[in-house]
Amino acid sequence: MAPRKAILWVGLAFGLVLSARPAFASAITFSAAGADIASITPTVNAFRAAIGGVNNMNAAGPLATGRREINWDGGGAATTSTLGALTTFQGIRGALFTTPGTGFLQAPPAGLDTFFGRVDAFYDGIFDPFSPQRVFTPVGSNITDATFFVPGTGAAATVTAFGAVFLDADEANISSLQFFDVNGVSLGIFFVPNVAGANNTFSFLGVQFDAGELVARVRITSGNQLLGPTNVFGDQVGMDDFIFSEPQAVPEPSSLVLLIAGASVLAWGVRRRQRT
Repeated sequence: MAPRKAILWVGLAFGLVLSARPAFASAITFSAAGADIASITPTVNAFRAAIGGVNNMNAAGPLATGRREINWDGGGAATTSTLGALTTFQGIRGALFTTPGTGFLQAPPAGLDTFFGRVDAFYDGIFDPFSPQRVFTPVGSNITDATFFVPGTGAAATVTAFGAVFLDADEANISSLQFFDVNGVSLGIFFVPNVAGANNTFSFLGVQFDAGELVARVRITSGNQLLGPTNVFGDQVGMDDFIFSEPQAVPEPSSLVLLIAGASVLAWGVRRRQRT
């Protein structure tokens, strides 16, 4: 009987945890695209206001409210910066950026041409920065992963909202944001709005979760073609400003989760004693 009772306790505890989980609602999306900066600015500002009206910049966290922004312009308008895993913002803004490629590039559009050895000024002709003067891209990949930390502490953190500006997104259902919780479970994939048949266009996609969802990582897909010295086919997409809610420390395991763990250990111990 003892094993059965232990198993019943485990089931009861597990049921309590499931019943205590928030009922996840649909995410709130902020989406706009157009031929100039003005076409997306109202949506960007609405996203800023929704997640926190104050830009906390480099202040140590966690702070109760506000947001963090990265505009990629700190190195100067004429500077091209190449980086591996982008750790610069982990401590001061609470975000670590990694890629399956070889690193990242922050540069004015003409600097992209120089970096990739282009002589046709291709990137200077299709990308315009949202915030002067530099843009951002992974190198050797179209994937950027953002993982969050408490600014100033290095402790793992979560956010409830993330948005980004995309440059020259031509094709529908290509560029996207995918959100993951602390267990690596996907909270959904959201596609960036596009402007077909034009260059120097701007797109913005921001997603806010408001039903208890906590985002530990965002996978950003920018286009379906790598930037390179001769690439002209497919959808090559640049990026600019990243905006996200104030990172908060990953919550401690709840007492109900601990109850499940304890009950599971009890059941295992009882069964082991009976077998011996």
